[in-house]
Amino acid sequence: MNSHDVVIVGGGPAGLTAGLYTSRAGLDSLLLERAGFGGQMVNAPVIENYPGFPDKISGYELGQLMHQQATLYGLETQDADVSDLMINGEGFTLVTDEGDIETSTIIIASGSEYQRLGLPGEDRFLGRGVSYCATCDGFIFRDKRVAVIGGGDTAVSDALELAEHCEAVYLIHRRDQLRAIRLLQERAFSQPKIGFIWDTVVEELIGDMVLSSLKLRNMVSGEPSYLEIDGVFVAIGVKPNSQPFASMVSLSETGHILVNDGMATSLAGVYAAGDIRAGSPRQISTAVGDGAAAAMSVFKFLKG
Repeated sequence: MNSHDVVIVGGGPAGLTAGLYTSRAGLDSLLLERAGFGGQMVNAPVIENYPGFPDKISGYELGQLMHQQATLYGLETQDADVSDLMINGEGFTLVTDEGDIETSTIIIASGSEYQRLGLPGEDRFLGRGVSYCATCDGFIFRDKRVAVIGGGDTAVSDALELAEHCEAVYLIHRRDQLRAIRLLQERAFSQPKIGFIWDTVVEELIGDMVLSSLKLRNMVSGEPSYLEIDGVFVAIGVKPNSQPFASMVSLSETGHILVNDGMATSLAGVYAAGDIRAGSPRQISTAVGDGAAAAMSVFKFLKG
C-alpha cells in the first residue's frame, strides 16, 4: 500500500485545483480519477463564463490545461475508481480497483452526475442542443426556442432564466402540476415566454447534426406529438457521487456531503469540494474556489 499526505478523489476543476495547491505547498499529493480529467465540463463544447478566457474555450481544453498546470508542481495522478473509505490509525485507507491506498488526509471532489433521460439521441446531441445547465448554456440559445424537462425547483428556475434570453421556453412535465415552490411557480406562470406542456413525456430527441425536435407523448391520452425546438434542458435531478463515503461522513437529504466554510466534513482529516458538497452552485468557478479552500485546510491540518 502507498502512503501520501493527501489523496484527492476526482479530477474535475475542484480536484485539479486542490492538487495544484497541495503539490505547490510541498505535500505528497495523489489524485485519483476514474474517467477523464475535467469532470462534467468536458461535455461543454464552449465555455463563456470562466474568467480569463474572453475568446471562449472548450471544456475539454480547459480540463487539459488545468491538469497540465497541476502536474507541473509534482501532483501524481492515477486512473482508479474508489469503492470504500476506512479509518486506518491516524489516517485513512481508500479501497480502489487498483489496490488500497493509504493517506493522512482526503479531499473528496468526485462531483455529481446529472440524471439523464436515457432516450435515443441524448448522447448524440449532447452539446449540440442537449444541455443540463441553463446557467452554463442559456446564453447560447439567445432568441431561440428551447424546452425544459422537469417540474421541480431546478426545472422552473431554469425556465425562468432561459426566458431572459430565449424567444420561447416550453416546460414539459409528466404530471399536471409543478413540484417547485409556490414563489417559483407564480413567477413562471406570470412569465409570458414560458409555455407549459402537462402530462407529457419525451420519447425521442430528433435531428441531423444538431437537435431540431422532440417526440412527445401525452400520458393521459397516449397521443404522440412533435415539438420543434433549438435546444432542450434536462432538469430531472442530480446524483452526487458520494456512495463510497456515505457511511463515514454526514450527508444532506440529497446525498451531498455536508461541509463547513473550510470544506471540512464531519470526519476530521476529510474534506469535500465542488459539486459533491451540499449547497454547491455547480459552476466551474465555484468548484475552483472550493478546491483551493480545501487544499489550504489540508495544509493547516497537517501542519497542526
